[in-house]
Amino acid sequence: MRTTLLFICLALFATSATAAVRAKSETFLTSDNVTLHYFDAGSPQSPAIVLIPGWTMPADIFEPQINVLSAHFHVIALDPRSQGDSQKTPEGNYPERHAHDIDELLQHLNVTSAVLLGWSNGVPDVLSYVAKVGTAKLRGVILVDGFLDFSSPQMQKGLAGMLNLFQIDRPKFTDTFVRNMYATKQTDEYIQHVKEASLKTPTNTAAVEMFNVLSLGDVTPILAKLDKPVLYIYEPQLESQAKLIQSKLPSARTEVFKAGHAIFVDDPDHFNKVVADFINSLPTSPNQPN
Repeated sequence: MRTTLLFICLALFATSATAAVRAKSETFLTSDNVTLHYFDAGSPQSPAIVLIPGWTMPADIFEPQINVLSAHFHVIALDPRSQGDSQKTPEGNYPERHAHDIDELLQHLNVTSAVLLGWSNGVPDVLSYVAKVGTAKLRGVILVDGFLDFSSPQMQKGLAGMLNLFQIDRPKFTDTFVRNMYATKQTDEYIQHVKEASLKTPTNTAAVEMFNVLSLGDVTPILAKLDKPVLYIYEPQLESQAKLIQSKLPSARTEVFKAGHAIFVDDPDHFNKVVADFINSLPTSPNQPN
């Protein structure tokens, strides 16, 4: 009896300590011959949502969304090129190419109607999609805790300093970076998993990618092209970005969370409800009026 109880306890601990994504793990080949990995969960007949993670982060960081939202939606989570389990390549590590990768993923899956969700550096990826591809396949856009204006000297200087520290001591930087993403306590096993996933992106590739995001400067003009509903979810310290998006796009909805940068991990139940309510409020077709 004691042996059985011990086995059950160990099994529960293993389940809670590591990401356990309940989804198909798939790959596809882009038009420039790069193999990208993604998770695919839920019914293809359900409304689709595509999740794009931030800088050096893996798709399975969205495990609380993939496992829960897939009960009602077709959930697709992409490892951007050079991240997670996608191919590491020196080519195409910039938002415009990421935009085409997203479009090619939708084509690969025959998805003609989707909500795009970008977190952190996934925000400029999603906005670049809007700028380069358009909104014909979109029902709506969800932007999570990301910047929309990188043009200020203070921002440029701060991120340049961050990149310097990143290249001087990548492991130390990554440990601090990952731990600071959360306002809630995470297990050591979970933190280690995210750190190891982040370190899969080659250092120089990651630095170039961040430099390319900084080079975008102010991306708020792209908001004028967004003729579909927009939801911006943010932590309190990004209130300035929420006000910025509302000033440029008054129709945008905003939702503040008392959480860390990885909002969807800190408060997954509330996050999933806000996302589900937003998707359910949208027209069923991209071509229907709001």
